[in-house]
Amino acid sequence: MEFRPFSITLNKRFRGLTERSGILFRGTGPDGADAWGEYSPFADYSPEQRNRWWAAAMEAATGRLPAPVRADVETAAIIPTISPEAAAVFVREFGCRTAKLKVGGPRGADPDPAATLRADVERVEAVASALGSGGKLRVDANGAWTLAAAGAAIKALDDAARSGGLTGLEYVEQPCASIGDLAALRRRIDVPIAADESIRLTGDVDAVLGAEAADILVLKPSPLGGARACLAIAERAGLPVVISSAMESSVGLASALAAALALPDAGFAHGLGTGTLLATDTVDETLVPVAGRLTPRALRVTA
Repeated sequence: MEFRPFSITLNKRFRGLTERSGILFRGTGPDGADAWGEYSPFADYSPEQRNRWWAAAMEAATGRLPAPVRADVETAAIIPTISPEAAAVFVREFGCRTAKLKVGGPRGADPDPAATLRADVERVEAVASALGSGGKLRVDANGAWTLAAAGAAIKALDDAARSGGLTGLEYVEQPCASIGDLAALRRRIDVPIAADESIRLTGDVDAVLGAEAADILVLKPSPLGGARACLAIAERAGLPVVISSAMESSVGLASALAAALALPDAGFAHGLGTGTLLATDTVDETLVPVAGRLTPRALRVTA
């Protein structure tokens, strides 16, 4: 099996990152064609988490991705922590009807909660207005809020989405860090809750399901052991699933897309628009949505 180290840059800072690096593996699929997998775990991942990423890379590099049941999938724009004006422009350029906005402050920072919330409200209003009637907006706090702060923050952001012309927030992703806090918050608010880190960091959905802590599951194939592992989680959970990338190059993104294509449409756009955040890539043509939809295609690897 051939391997190629790579390093790519982002066109916008995302969760404190300006570049991504890892290794691409080229193997042979069952049909004899070349197959590529990507191993690019984050620096703070544990050995167990890295092992799951390795399993995902080998699944793709041996051509064992699941067969599609759809030709394409609806995709959400993912908006990093940028100004309201820039966020609105980004949404319009993306051409999507759904957007996900990072809230709660920059990763690793120690922000002033009141100032951060004011800035988030402004960005939610701007993005909601840019989406227009019929658009959908979800927010992702990456576990930044305490249980005490989350209710008020979500209400303020839901009101801001309505002020921008939407019917409210579609859902809030990982508002609190702990599963217990997610479960308690879910019983206090009307906005649906999606779990990401509570599944991704452990590789196990059972604690979330047992606590009834989420309405929606956000599954990222690379850190969860691959596309087939995500399909198994989705089948066991019986909840709506949103497949999301882990800020990979287009090679890893293609594996995440394979997982989404193998799921029936649950009515939620998938989080696979991260190709728009890449300034450089491992392929000659980055995998990006067209008019808010992402379609699989052959990738010519150049890394």
